[in-house]
Amino acid sequence: MKWEARNLSKAEKIAVAEYLGKSDVAISAKLTGVCPRDLDPPAHPPIWAGWGADPRNTRFQPLEAAGIDRKRVKGLKLKWAFGFPGAAATYGQPTSSAGMVFVGSEDGTVYALDAATGCSWWTFRASATVKTAISVGNNGHTAFFGDTNGYVYAISVADGTLAWRVHPEAHQAARITGSPLLVGSVLYVPISSGEEGAAADPHYPCCTFRGAVAALDIASGKQIWKTYVIDETPQPTRKGPQGVQYSGPSGAAIWSSPTADLKRHVIYVATGNNYSAPETTTSDAVIAMDMKTGKKLWHRQLSPRDVWNSGCVAEQKDNCPEAHGDDFDFGAPPILKTLADGRDILLLAQKSGVVYAVDPAHRGKMLWETRIGHGGLLGGIQWGGATDSRNAYFTLSDYSDTDPLVGGGLFALDLRTGKKVWYSAPVKPECVKEYGCSAAQMAPPTVIGNVVLAGSLDGHLRAYDSRDGSVLWDFNTHRDFQTTNGLKAHGGSINGAGPAVVSGMVYVNSGYTNAMDGNVLLAFTAESK
Repeated sequence: MKWEARNLSKAEKIAVAEYLGKSDVAISAKLTGVCPRDLDPPAHPPIWAGWGADPRNTRFQPLEAAGIDRKRVKGLKLKWAFGFPGAAATYGQPTSSAGMVFVGSEDGTVYALDAATGCSWWTFRASATVKTAISVGNNGHTAFFGDTNGYVYAISVADGTLAWRVHPEAHQAARITGSPLLVGSVLYVPISSGEEGAAADPHYPCCTFRGAVAALDIASGKQIWKTYVIDETPQPTRKGPQGVQYSGPSGAAIWSSPTADLKRHVIYVATGNNYSAPETTTSDAVIAMDMKTGKKLWHRQLSPRDVWNSGCVAEQKDNCPEAHGDDFDFGAPPILKTLADGRDILLLAQKSGVVYAVDPAHRGKMLWETRIGHGGLLGGIQWGGATDSRNAYFTLSDYSDTDPLVGGGLFALDLRTGKKVWYSAPVKPECVKEYGCSAAQMAPPTVIGNVVLAGSLDGHLRAYDSRDGSVLWDFNTHRDFQTTNGLKAHGGSINGAGPAVVSGMVYVNSGYTNAMDGNVLLAFTAESK
């Protein structure tokens, strides 16, 4: 909203913010469910770290840590629900550490909840929506995350007090949507922007943002290095029909979490499309960066000439590049996996509907590619996949805004060859008459031992047998829930973030903007009653 509010005075901006925040303040005052101080969490339980459960972003939880197998998953029951005040959508991947669940929310509040009961230990208010996962480090003492105003935070796990806050990118449209990756004493922060959307306004001078990664020292927030995806500083190019000055090159935002290769001391990131001409070779690409210096070691572009912004779908298309692409950028992080023979592969899943495997030991040499969908603006693979020792698992979106029966499905691909092992077709939605209901599956899956968990825009969370894709368990989250904090809450579409599984518990958000809205975090247990 920065561009829309560009002509407002500071006093007017404050007045708008206070007006919009009144309902949230009133709701927050009524919240209950604070944890008793004598509640004693377990000392060293398993964890779900960051966005992808591990630095390789595999979204795999070993059976001993998950506490749920093919047999027990059939007995999953709802244990508790937590409502987000004033929210119509849920974004952040839940994470778990030291018997607590951490999750961000639409209004910028970060919650630390008791993993077993859902009561609240503390809250922290960021400056804007927190879409990232909360990473815990510094020997379990500090939590790290970013918000959509572009700030990165470090707060105390004990009580939620602020340790430091930094703003690693000065561009006015910069934001943190991909989850920062914590490796040892360094936090690797992916930087994206809202400039692609601002370009829908024909008066907006598109575009000057460049995607970047910033490496921060976790003790102080001090920047160790920052590397831009595009080396060239944007320069004026041409003027639009209304005299608006355009600039470029721009874009190549990093929408997802970086992936760490500790053997090679490398960070991998997947990038988005260019916003404006000229095109660059680092858009719609995977880039390898040295963990210590940020030096770009190699990159491989998967979709050349993808220059696109929201002006291409606006009524007045002044900002749309003359030769525009299809917006086939990467919203999913790379997945690093070691095969049975010791070779490593890097998996890249794109909105084009194609999954690629490249060789990280040979500068991204192509190993295989497999198409699982048609792709599109909201098509292909939106947010990511998961792997076990044999297969990679990807949910398919291919969303249609005119037909709720189009799209969806879960695919298992052989890691060695990319061959389709099985395909589980989408279930016909029960909610077809409701706005945003769809068979499309955008949320990333999670693998626990021999089970794949995956959500859908129809509000269902399903457990699939990893051997053949058959559905073992199905829960419809699109309904009202009684919550631990006394707030009225309901579920909607499952999107953006997938399930986190720790010690026999499954945590998942339900509700998403521009789909079926909702404001609830759900916790399921396989414990027998």
